[in-house]
Amino acid sequence: MKTIAELEEFMTKPSEQLLQDIRNIDGDILILGVGGKMGPTLAKLAKRAIDEAGIGKRVIGVSRFSSGNLKKELEDFGIETIAVDLLDDQALQSLPNVKNIIYMAGNKFGTVGNEHFTWAMNTYLPGRLAEKFASSKMVAFSTGNVYPLTKVLNNDCTEDKVVEPIGEYAQSCLGRERILTYFSRKNGTPMLFFRLNYAIDMRYGVVLEIGKQVLAGKKIDLAMGNVNVIWQGDANEYAIRSLLHCETPPQILNITGPETISIRWLAEEFGKRFGERPQFENEEQQTALLNNAAKAHQLFGYPKVSIQQMIDMVSIWLMNNGQIHDKPTHFQERKGAF
Repeated sequence: MKTIAELEEFMTKPSEQLLQDIRNIDGDILILGVGGKMGPTLAKLAKRAIDEAGIGKRVIGVSRFSSGNLKKELEDFGIETIAVDLLDDQALQSLPNVKNIIYMAGNKFGTVGNEHFTWAMNTYLPGRLAEKFASSKMVAFSTGNVYPLTKVLNNDCTEDKVVEPIGEYAQSCLGRERILTYFSRKNGTPMLFFRLNYAIDMRYGVVLEIGKQVLAGKKIDLAMGNVNVIWQGDANEYAIRSLLHCETPPQILNITGPETISIRWLAEEFGKRFGERPQFENEEQQTALLNNAAKAHQLFGYPKVSIQQMIDMVSIWLMNNGQIHDKPTHFQERKGAF
């Protein structure tokens, strides 16, 4: 793959499992925060699955749509769009009541110095949305950042792990879960918390960042020496299929790939492909921000795109000067300052 069109064609192709599940999802799908990095391809994947399954459902994408041509792009794909600021309560209340909600809106980067906005987006807004959509099913995106740093040797960070969020972003995300749990219990709203880290494609993510550093001959920081990643297309499919697993009180699912990936190993794999010798600084520590997604793999199967495929695709993308998002993940952050 060398173009955005080829990438999106690959990432939005529904699997047979998704086609089966989309037929069993009752009602239309409303995606809150469709304008983020994952939202557009998630919406397109849902729409393609609906069309290929031969069923009648609407996919509706909600975002500010404050810049660019995403609104038209989604509409041209057959996805309905609504442009609103979700923090405007009057605008929020005007949204249609839809049976299935995929809630992706939130704030992470830029939290330091603007903490009040992050808390408004991640903790205040969920309560307003939960009241508005009390009769819907809701898959709410969350993050593995709610967990403490975990020992690399055992990666026991399952859904049963006691949460210990580090920093205000992670604390606000746990706040989102707690507020949604309150309303799920109060109103009987079926929900699922989608604790994700880290989704990647060729334009952004941990794998791309390491590949870029190797290609540029820059030193790679090993302080956060291990990560988990999942191909964005697989994460999107899991999110849609999760609508069939919402419960009261909310179900919790960790979402990532099956491997604990060494950053050193990842850099060396890129080095083989680029003919470069990776440069490192600092040393691996015994703990890292990790996520054990065995429960999700039992429900949905293993991701279809392997880590070696990701490395191959990102390598080709970089060597062909493919378009990238200038949005670092800051996965190296150990103190929760985003």
